[in-house]
Amino acid sequence: MSIQIFNTLTREKEPFVPMEEGKVKMYVCGPTVYNYIHIGNARPVIVYDTVRRYLQFKGYDVTFISNFTDVDDKIIKAANELGEDVSTLTERFIHAYFEDVTALGCKKADAHPRVMEHMDDIIAFIAVLMDKGYAYESEGDVYYRTRKFDGYGKLSHQSVDDLKVGARIEAGEKKEDALDFALWKAAKVGEISWDSPWGKGRPGWHIECSVMVREHLGDTIDIHAGGQDLTFPHHENEIAQSEAHNDKTFARYWMHNGYVNIDNEKMSKSLGNFVLVNDIRQQIDPQVLRFFMLSVHYRHPINFAKELVESAAASLERIKTAYNNISHRLQTTTDLTEDKTWLLQIDDQIKAFEVAMDDDFNTANAISVLFELARLANVYLTQANTSQQVLQKFLTTFENLLDVLGITIKDTALLDEEVEQLIQERIEARQSKNFARSDEIRDLLQNKGIILEDTRQGTRWKRGTISE
Repeated sequence: MSIQIFNTLTREKEPFVPMEEGKVKMYVCGPTVYNYIHIGNARPVIVYDTVRRYLQFKGYDVTFISNFTDVDDKIIKAANELGEDVSTLTERFIHAYFEDVTALGCKKADAHPRVMEHMDDIIAFIAVLMDKGYAYESEGDVYYRTRKFDGYGKLSHQSVDDLKVGARIEAGEKKEDALDFALWKAAKVGEISWDSPWGKGRPGWHIECSVMVREHLGDTIDIHAGGQDLTFPHHENEIAQSEAHNDKTFARYWMHNGYVNIDNEKMSKSLGNFVLVNDIRQQIDPQVLRFFMLSVHYRHPINFAKELVESAAASLERIKTAYNNISHRLQTTTDLTEDKTWLLQIDDQIKAFEVAMDDDFNTANAISVLFELARLANVYLTQANTSQQVLQKFLTTFENLLDVLGITIKDTALLDEEVEQLIQERIEARQSKNFARSDEIRDLLQNKGIILEDTRQGTRWKRGTISE
């Protein structure tokens, strides 16, 4: 079965067939960098990082681009309020963005282009639209003639006449039509600006992505993605600009993720429920936050609530416990026989995982498969005799499938020699019934950030918080 993607453009699931066999061109709209990202911003980063990972898991060579908007009204306002220049502000929050999303297990894009790096390209792109009659200059501003583009509204499934009802011309705008949108904004006094054929100014918001997609991926791409809020007007305007400029289809598949609510209410600063990733990851394990975000299908809204996050933490721990128990048993198992029945059962779970992900990247169902894999692992461990081959396949399957979801399960940190010796000494103390020394070593290791767990399979350890 091929991957099926729900295409916002057609409102249907469609078989994914990239333009070039084995290769995928994918663009995701990135943040406007004037503040720390909130969990609503984090959801698309996590979702499309997972889409990218799964496409790579399936053997595709993915070129993944995600931009930074490093100049716009919000950035200029924030810079003025803080008394610093735009570049200093955006550089600080780009650095903060990478800290946040790296903690959430997201890979960097193949390129993270910025608006300021593409000013000449943007000006040249607008000039072509003017030459073709799709754009016009008005007192230093340049606007796009929306009605000239026949397909306007096809992504958001709205007619131009319907859009006209809510459209208006703001004070200071001199447009031919209320539906027209800005490609270039004339500079205001004291604002950052660039020279152009229409005078000093800066780009409108929508033009930047059209230009950066073309410069980094070409005229037509396979997948364009972002949050549901970008469908209109941002992505609608991108289509109008790019298809008028390139005379080609802009993107073949459009993906949009649902909103994040806070305790069943829309997240907003006015309600005081605005949750920044930089704050919340100090309280919640970022891996748990990622797992929680993937526990609901990406197109559905997700409700961020304490009890739901705690449930996600318990669910992830359940999977990790099964993995650790298998890993511990493997250290003592010497049986090299092949158990085809169990190997086939693991293969069935791999297939079930792919079926879930092939169905429009249904991570919620994929996680259910991981629970079943954990259940099977626990059942297998009740057997008196276990095979190295089966145990290893359980471990590898857990690691590979969780890696698709961006969850790191294998603790790669090494114990130092002192801690290794203490763990071994405690094992010997328990065997000789010297429980006072055993407890003393447990406390000592806890002070070093090592938490011990005594299980039926023996003593395991995991890293915790270092005691003061």
